[in-house]
Amino acid sequence: MLELLETLLLTPSPSGYCHHIMSKVEAEAGKLGFVMTYTNKGNGIITVPGLNQDRVIGLSAHVDTLGAMVRSIKETGKLRFTPVGGYMMGAIENEYCQIHTRDGRVYDGTILTTKPSVHVFTDARELKREEAVMEIRLDEPVTSKAEVERLGIGVGDFVSFDPRAQIKANGFVKSRHLDDKASVAALFGLLELIARERLVPQHTLKFVITTYEEVGHGAAYLPDDMTELIAVDMGAIGDDLSCTEFDVSICAKDSSGPYDYGMTSKLIELAKREGLSYAVDIYPQYGSDASAALRGGQNIRAALVGPGVHSSHGMERTHVQAIEHTAALLAAYIMEP
Repeated sequence: MLELLETLLLTPSPSGYCHHIMSKVEAEAGKLGFVMTYTNKGNGIITVPGLNQDRVIGLSAHVDTLGAMVRSIKETGKLRFTPVGGYMMGAIENEYCQIHTRDGRVYDGTILTTKPSVHVFTDARELKREEAVMEIRLDEPVTSKAEVERLGIGVGDFVSFDPRAQIKANGFVKSRHLDDKASVAALFGLLELIARERLVPQHTLKFVITTYEEVGHGAAYLPDDMTELIAVDMGAIGDDLSCTEFDVSICAKDSSGPYDYGMTSKLIELAKREGLSYAVDIYPQYGSDASAALRGGQNIRAALVGPGVHSSHGMERTHVQAIEHTAALLAAYIMEP
């Protein structure tokens, strides 16, 4: 799981720019002996036949991340950008980034405010961090719009953020985009277990790897035979929440409303039975692939679990135990009659 997680974290994949990472996910599935097919909009589906066909359980996680897109090229040679996904501008200030052109070129840059130095601007500290005052400084010898355009950079090019991924010897994993690449790693840990132990789940499974979750419609479409979906996504930490970086989070309710009572209760029961470190929480500022599926009119029951992640949509951190316990909880669930 950790080897795959590192690979995923180091592969740029802002929402809508996931073709490179999906090729790696497909290759990883192939190594384990599974075939991944694609929906029209680029989500991946891996099917694992079960003992019974009357119930098809979906397990989803998303590879798409926060990012940005070039909004305009300034006459100074700096880039104005528009966010992809929801985050605080302060969370990406001074971050290294890459610009991905439509013809395949990649350029490095840094995200700054328009007043980046306290030695020059008296209001640099008080400046409100919002889109209008943010820009990208390219690591290229450019001082004009025309020079930037000659590089092949244009409006609509994607911008990815340097993840700064580190997997520590004490089990901590810190990086941008653990939301939701840590959950994708947990799903592949489960797939590896199924392949290695030749497990046959009680019911047919469909692993759904989505590419537009951060913009709200990742799993809005699901296969017609799916009867329930467990969205596997990061657990939030802070305020009155009980989740920690060592826990598998079980979300009872988020901004889309309560999750299925029976599924959520079963997940809590299994977490207790297996001796897992878990937390049950409410996430009022949160939505998931299951939220998108339900709002899209899918006739499914749905639940939400995932590893606890601190500082979500910022410089995130989790612990390997949270990823392991997420995979273990899912393994227990799929073997239940």
